[in-house]
Amino acid sequence: MNSADFDFPLRILTPRSWATSVLAEPMALLNDHFHLEKKAATSALDMMGRWQGEIVPIRWFNLMSTIAKDETDHMKLIAKLIAKRIGTCSKNHANPYASALRGLVRKGTSQQELMDRLLVSALIELRSCERFRLLADASQDEELRKLYLGLWASERGHYLQFFDAATWVMPSSVVDSRWPVMLDEEAVIIQAQSSGPRIHSWNLEIDTRNHTGFE
Repeated sequence: MNSADFDFPLRILTPRSWATSVLAEPMALLNDHFHLEKKAATSALDMMGRWQGEIVPIRWFNLMSTIAKDETDHMKLIAKLIAKRIGTCSKNHANPYASALRGLVRKGTSQQELMDRLLVSALIELRSCERFRLLADASQDEELRKLYLGLWASERGHYLQFFDAATWVMPSSVVDSRWPVMLDEEAVIIQAQSSGPRIHSWNLEIDTRNHTGFE
């Protein structure tokens, strides 16, 4: 893979050193990943009932149910891999990155709030897509490399679907105006994360001045 495969619009990209660091603890990383997929599936199902208006388009239900199924399939895949490697999934899990992003959702009109929720979901999928690509490139474990290689393509698709769905809820001009603001906020939030074997962690020793993530 190379940088021409997909143009990440993120304000700050993750350097390769992050992937090398988190792959040192693969089981902890898989546990974190399992919970992320579980929450992603739950979120998609929750949003199925969030549309407010006289007519709910059939494509809305089709999209959210499809994404929920995809995320559930990913969760099952990771759970099987953890079990195969004689590991366990923790009962409790926190994701301060996603929690901080949800803080960007404005409570106002129902359509504005739903648009923000969709853009937050797009941000999470976009950052995850970037991270899976780095993990696939860095992994010396062929089984993990194939896992992350497959997931990066799926997350890319979900990112584009969530962003497109935001334009079903609000005019494209409104979405296009809100998106850069949220990208700016995401860059601050991701760099505020602590280090560790998590998909959305950040190495506090990373020098962000000049890196592009895919040198």
